[in-house]
Amino acid sequence: MGDIKGFLKVKRETTKYRPVCERVKDYGEILVLPKEAHSQEQASRCMDCGTPFCHWGCPVSNLIPEWNDFVYRGHWKKAWELLSCTNNLPEVTGRICPALCEYSCVLGINDDPVTVRENELAITEYAFKKGYVKPNPPKKRTGKKVAVIGSGPAGISCADQLNKMGHKVTVFERADKVGGILRYGIPDFKLEKSIIDRRIRILKKEGINFLTGVNAGIDYKVSKLKKEFDAVCVAGGSRTPRDLNIEGRQLKGIHFAMDYLIQANKRVNGERISPESLIDAKGKRVIVIGGGDTGADCMGIAHRQGANCILQIELLPKPPECRTKDYPWPKYPMLLKTSTSHEEGGERYWSVLTKKFSGEEGKVKKLSCVRVDFVKDEKGCPLMKEAPETEFEIEGDLIILALGFLRPEHNGLLKELGVAFDAKGNVKTDENYMSSVKGVFAAGDMRRGQSLIVWAIQEGRCVASAINKYLSKKQGRFST
Repeated sequence: MGDIKGFLKVKRETTKYRPVCERVKDYGEILVLPKEAHSQEQASRCMDCGTPFCHWGCPVSNLIPEWNDFVYRGHWKKAWELLSCTNNLPEVTGRICPALCEYSCVLGINDDPVTVRENELAITEYAFKKGYVKPNPPKKRTGKKVAVIGSGPAGISCADQLNKMGHKVTVFERADKVGGILRYGIPDFKLEKSIIDRRIRILKKEGINFLTGVNAGIDYKVSKLKKEFDAVCVAGGSRTPRDLNIEGRQLKGIHFAMDYLIQANKRVNGERISPESLIDAKGKRVIVIGGGDTGADCMGIAHRQGANCILQIELLPKPPECRTKDYPWPKYPMLLKTSTSHEEGGERYWSVLTKKFSGEEGKVKKLSCVRVDFVKDEKGCPLMKEAPETEFEIEGDLIILALGFLRPEHNGLLKELGVAFDAKGNVKTDENYMSSVKGVFAAGDMRRGQSLIVWAIQEGRCVASAINKYLSKKQGRFST
């Protein structure tokens, strides 16, 4: 490293955000990009570790100490070249990745870790500003054609890698625009859609074909896929939501989080939503059931729509604010996370079980809840018990279920392909990412279950490598 004492001289300074009073009035990006000098100073804190555990913590194996050193020295182009070798969407991960690397940073053992995610974003935006990010189509084509179903992070990464290898790639997306969950599941204030469009324009110029508004397996028959392509990769995500099947679930005003987020993103994009299907928090008492990031995103949308009040409730106990012995370094710890949406207002309750929805004239009006305790049984496994005499009610007009996802959608493409599923309902694959159907591969949440964007990118890169090996040995389309 250029400054071996940088971590002793400089303290960690994290991302700056627009003031709450300003940002809740619009859907514009909330973060403020750091100045170059600031990023160079923060990069100087990256130590010359004997064993950099950030590599271990990062699913895509970013070369973090190396590009931090380049940033510190002002070699931004070299930093970009290293970063782009391992990450197909650094402009996205630099904004919304939970930064697993930072929790395994060696400096984090006895000090604040390096601002890896912020530095990654700084490199990427500098590269775009200076014109380093240019279309680079492959010099030669192999003559092989691959269909990638789904244009989320796994699908985009897979397509990008395969295209670089010289294969002709077509990406199928059933929605009207490319991006999958990045476009429709992440609010603009965290990820403006121009960021996605900027990347897609480059991929198109590099030769990738994107077909939108096409539901592969339904509009585009499986028989046609197998006839026209040498391999197929399914990367449609995990889109079957976990429901809360309790009394009163049928009442109007109760919606899945993804339905709410998708509609909100479409509205921000200027799309018209019919009044009968509109989900709007304006003037309402909003309750978000589920304490994860998706629930927090829903809170941020509700703030901007003008909710009267917002409450997020979580079944599990309140996480600790510091590492415990259960999550020693360099493991990713389960810590209390206060997102930018939480900073904008609202309340949070933990250890709350929802027992019943109640309403009037077919519309939800309140929740019946109870406090719960978690104890360990004789095997040491956590056991949930309702705390006696802790029943209470919460008034709410709009209920958002942010309870995660169970598995990918089986009807449609997967059923038509005839792939096998594992015990959790995900697409079952071998060690080479191939499903039970020869020539059909799977990656991302559709294969591993609901996970993080950075894992989806890694899955896309890995399945691309597996498909490339398969195509190099294959004679004819879908031959045995």
